[in-house]
Amino acid sequence: MLKKLQYKLQSTLRLLPTLRLVWQSSPKWAIARSLLLVIQGILPLVSIYIAKLIIDTVAASFTIANKAATINQVIFLVIIAGVVTITTVVCNALAELVNNAHSQKVTDYIQDILHAKSIEADLEYYENSHYYDTMQRAQQEARYRPPLIINRLAQLGQSSISLLGMIGLLLSLHWSIAGVLVVISFPAMLVRVKYARVMYDWRRKKTSMERLSEYLGWILTSEQFAKEIRLFNLGDYFGKWYLRIRKQIYQESLAIDTRRAVGNFIAQTISGVVVLGVFAFIIFQTIQGFLKIGDLVLYSQALQRGESDIKNLLSSMSALYEDNLFLANLYEFLELEPKLADPINPVPFPQPIKKGIIVQNVGFKYANSSRQAIKNVSLTIKPGEVVALVGENGSGKTTLIKLLCRLYDPTTGSITIDGVDIRDFKIAELRREISVIFQDYAKYNFTAQENIWFGNIDLPPAAESIMAAARRSGADDVISKLPQGYDTTLGQLFSQGEELSIGQWQKVALARAFLRDSQLIVLDEPTSAMDAKAEYEVFEKFRQLIKDQSAILISHRLSTVKMADRIYVMENGMIVESGTHDQLMEMNGTYAYLFATQAQQYLI
Repeated sequence: MLKKLQYKLQSTLRLLPTLRLVWQSSPKWAIARSLLLVIQGILPLVSIYIAKLIIDTVAASFTIANKAATINQVIFLVIIAGVVTITTVVCNALAELVNNAHSQKVTDYIQDILHAKSIEADLEYYENSHYYDTMQRAQQEARYRPPLIINRLAQLGQSSISLLGMIGLLLSLHWSIAGVLVVISFPAMLVRVKYARVMYDWRRKKTSMERLSEYLGWILTSEQFAKEIRLFNLGDYFGKWYLRIRKQIYQESLAIDTRRAVGNFIAQTISGVVVLGVFAFIIFQTIQGFLKIGDLVLYSQALQRGESDIKNLLSSMSALYEDNLFLANLYEFLELEPKLADPINPVPFPQPIKKGIIVQNVGFKYANSSRQAIKNVSLTIKPGEVVALVGENGSGKTTLIKLLCRLYDPTTGSITIDGVDIRDFKIAELRREISVIFQDYAKYNFTAQENIWFGNIDLPPAAESIMAAARRSGADDVISKLPQGYDTTLGQLFSQGEELSIGQWQKVALARAFLRDSQLIVLDEPTSAMDAKAEYEVFEKFRQLIKDQSAILISHRLSTVKMADRIYVMENGMIVESGTHDQLMEMNGTYAYLFATQAQQYLI
């Protein structure tokens, strides 16, 4: 019971920050919308009352000799009615404009907040399926839920203003009529509230299934899978799988909608019968002479309008309850806190690094895995030194780099730079001094110049250093042959884009890493997609390419790491051997075996 009360309180309070977001997105549009809804709430009452005056004036003219005065009065009232009608039309047109503009501003503002939160989230979240479920629900709701809440609140305000006027009129006829209208509207609201909760719970349960269907849709339409789908004839299989999931979702959703429709039908039937009885009472009062013809029109219109307003009012309230439930999805995502945080009193990053980097007894385990990815790893990187990490896939090489870049924090042990734990530096300052090109580097479908410039956006976009970095990586030869040179859009997502080979993309990514004027450069399989000639050219002058930077090389091709000052061999998350190429060959251990095996393959 206590948990239910706590949840209801949280749901109520959840609207407050949403309203604050709505206001912050565009105060001017919010004010304009508020003014318009007040005017729109008053105009129906004015219109009904003028109609009553016209009818009463016409009815009275039958017993008055001076018809001219009556005609002038009717003309005046008709002009007033016309002004009210034109004002209503103008307000409706303005309201549509303001509502659309405000809704778009709110949607863009919320999306910006979601993007910022996604960037703030630790990399660990992106390796957790629960995070993707949370993000999926938040993104689904953020697109339309906050603007929808604005519309509900606007409808609530407009209906409330109009309803107050209608209730005032009906109370003058009989005190019970207004109460009857309120009571008969509750069944429909209760049905909506009940099924709002049912639909909310159902959608949360189906988030993973929805994501799977979207993933299958992406597979069927993405260029990334296009070749294999055709070669292995997988299109029909994935298409039927997609349809099975969508059919299950459709059937379950339809079942809930059907039960809700039956409940609404019963509630609306009860409401219609009661309203018909009240209308009969008004007619009877007119026949008995207690009401004039104008009063009949006035109260009939007030009854119909009042019924509509109270339905809209209660519908908006129950809809806000539904919105409140789904806002939990948005705030569940926004309330995620990053686990990696800047220190309260950060230590300035050394300029330059004098003693070097020391990895001491580091261990690490991913949150969603029971396996130790890194076990008791220790190594040293001196200033200006080239260190290589070699080993089979899954041996922990890339994970160690992620720890060094503080994309994660070690589970045990420490990583220090000049004797200072990297957790004592500002994260942005630490990463600013490390240039990394991972094996799964990004391919930005922007210009070649922008693809390289993203490595150091502190530079001017047209800096000469961009071309210099491209020359260092060999990308300049590729880019200079493109139709618009460095202004050519890469990839084929946009018009006039030029697709590159994997090796060419890798040269562009390598240039991006070289552009960053950092003290440490990390290359994870930097030439894996290059041909032998291009790879030889890169490593022949590798010392010149990295200038005075320290460097970490990760490579399966052991011929590329021979020039390293020290080579660390990793196996099952541990360092099993270390030394220079010659020293490791003399040990005749894992490295010597791997090197000999690769050399033999080249000979074959």
